[in-house]
Amino acid sequence: MPEKQPITLLLQAFASGDKSALDEVLPLVYAELRKLANGYLRRERSSHTLQPTALVHEAYIRLVRQDSPDYRSRAHFLAVAATVMRQVLIDHARARGAGKRGGGQLNYSLDDARDAPSEQPLDMLAVEDALQALERKDPGKAKLIELRFFGGLTLEEMVEVTGSPADQVRAELRVAQAWLNRRLAPERAGSKNLQK
Repeated sequence: MPEKQPITLLLQAFASGDKSALDEVLPLVYAELRKLANGYLRRERSSHTLQPTALVHEAYIRLVRQDSPDYRSRAHFLAVAATVMRQVLIDHARARGAGKRGGGQLNYSLDDARDAPSEQPLDMLAVEDALQALERKDPGKAKLIELRFFGGLTLEEMVEVTGSPADQVRAELRVAQAWLNRRLAPERAGSKNLQK
């Protein structure tokens, strides 16, 4: 049996009730959390009031407040942190009155969203609605989208988190991407039709 990594041991201590263990984990994964935060914020409008540091800190506060954390590994922790960051941004968008579904901004496919430059803001609420619809239909596929596109996990890390074979993860991720792209397509088409 391979020896457990220090991060995994600290995460297990945190799950067992040692709240200070997360304070030791944070410096070890801070660069990766900043990278996730930068990725999220790169897709947001340029006037967004949250900065990467603030997003990481808000996510950290929410992670510490969890009642029953069960982080199994570094990859699993980063996946949960990515989910929490996404929720922070969604809460922020809703609080700022984003009820108009992007305020006339264009919508994008998941591939567009993943690679969107800063001048093309991501409509987080439209993507969130689509992801929630997928989660109601197939929670496993929704989790894969979350891990890959929001968590930035590699295929190997996704296999570790899900416990599924790589071929299955790859195939299910493709199906999930196609489903979400179809779900987002009418909004993109409507936006283009309005511009003509």
